[in-house]
Amino acid sequence: MTPGSFSNMASSWCNKKISSVISVFVCFLLVVSSKICPVSSSETGSRHATNQTFRPQEELQKLKFDMLVGSCLSLQSPVGDLIDCVLSHQQPAFDHPQLKGQKPLEPPERPKGLEPTGMVTENFQLWDLSGEACPEGTIPIRRTTEQDMLRASSIRRFGRKLRRHVRRDTNSNGHEVFSPLCLSLSLPLLFLVTVLTSFTCLELNRFWLMSSLLTLCVNSCQRDQVLFHRVFIVLCFQIVGLQHAVGYVTGDQYYGAKASINVWAPRVSSQYEFSLSQMWVISGSFGDDLNTIEAGWQVSPELYGDNYPRFFTYWTSDAYQATGCYNLLCSGFVQTNNRVAIGAAISPTSSYSGGQFDISLLVWKDPKHGNWWLEFGNGVLVGYWPSFLFTHLRDHASMVQFGGEIVNSMPSGFHTSTQMGSGHFAGEGFGKASYFRNLQVVDWDNNLLPLSNLRVLADHPNCYDIQGGINRVWGNYFYYGGPGRNVRCP
Repeated sequence: MTPGSFSNMASSWCNKKISSVISVFVCFLLVVSSKICPVSSSETGSRHATNQTFRPQEELQKLKFDMLVGSCLSLQSPVGDLIDCVLSHQQPAFDHPQLKGQKPLEPPERPKGLEPTGMVTENFQLWDLSGEACPEGTIPIRRTTEQDMLRASSIRRFGRKLRRHVRRDTNSNGHEVFSPLCLSLSLPLLFLVTVLTSFTCLELNRFWLMSSLLTLCVNSCQRDQVLFHRVFIVLCFQIVGLQHAVGYVTGDQYYGAKASINVWAPRVSSQYEFSLSQMWVISGSFGDDLNTIEAGWQVSPELYGDNYPRFFTYWTSDAYQATGCYNLLCSGFVQTNNRVAIGAAISPTSSYSGGQFDISLLVWKDPKHGNWWLEFGNGVLVGYWPSFLFTHLRDHASMVQFGGEIVNSMPSGFHTSTQMGSGHFAGEGFGKASYFRNLQVVDWDNNLLPLSNLRVLADHPNCYDIQGGINRVWGNYFYYGGPGRNVRCP
């Protein structure tokens, strides 16, 4: 027998064996999922049904019609984006039943302790560097293209984050917590994933598999298992593919947060991965009632089709299930600014051992109307999230989180080389590692205050780590990030 024939026979045997294993394993997943978590099972079913009827051209025509009705001008960005100037009262937010017929609200009272509003609007986006801007009474909206929609798995998931399937429990210092049943299910299932995906002849949709596996453990999570949270973070984040290096505060009532975020252009290895740096304003406990307001910068080839860092917003009121979206891709966030395009590329960016650039973001709750406002830089109001979008955040937040997040799809069975932050570890310090500085929160009386109990956590410190500190100039700060795959993170 020749080496070539042996190789072909081995490959054939491998394909047959793996196919049979996959068939049995997938059937097992479907049966157990339907028994343990019918909600997730029906979600999966609806996702497949959506995929069968996903027609990007038809959906795009709907978006184009809605956008062009209110558009009075279109501008070209140097990176290829088309920015449509849309009449502010015809933006997507006003498709919401509770906002129909309304107009954007007037600016609210800013938190006490802020510097006076600057007189010059800061230019931090490529499309705006030419000096062109949308006229007063309009807002800039990045145009959604057919290519953008074709990169999405379905119209239902377009513009939305993957459901995290984890809880942020305010009674456990803000960490995700899982029960012993979660652990007992995760260990053998994680082993099966590792074994199955180690075969070079196996091509498998890892995201679907990981999501299905995690569904089995999440519904068993109980509130009294705080002791095991660090173990469960590692297990379940490894399955879902999200990895973090974050600073956080919890244990109080929060009415806003502020930070300056160092901007880089990290390498993202796969179209279906992303790297972001952001603030989370969070309330709720676990399951389906998680509320978040999010803002920062991200590199997401799937969402934008390139590797530029882009300013983004996000919100959800049901743990990333049916509500919320990125930017202005659904009705929700009300934009009031005619110079900031949410989803547009940021410029400049930082360079290793070179110039450093950061953006300052403030999210706070308007004491008068209860809406959550977003401010960029020194007094540049971007817009607001109406309070009725939320359940728990109608009152206050119970946790604030700052930091980086990446998706690890385990290409070829190894850890991804997608970078977080600058792509360098925290210990390298200024000019080399990415940072968050001047971390603050807003209290019940609309005062902007320094943090008193910042904690830091990296769930995969050999891949991405974090180091916190405090000084007179930067206040509370931390360095964070990393290269992903390396000798200590195989």
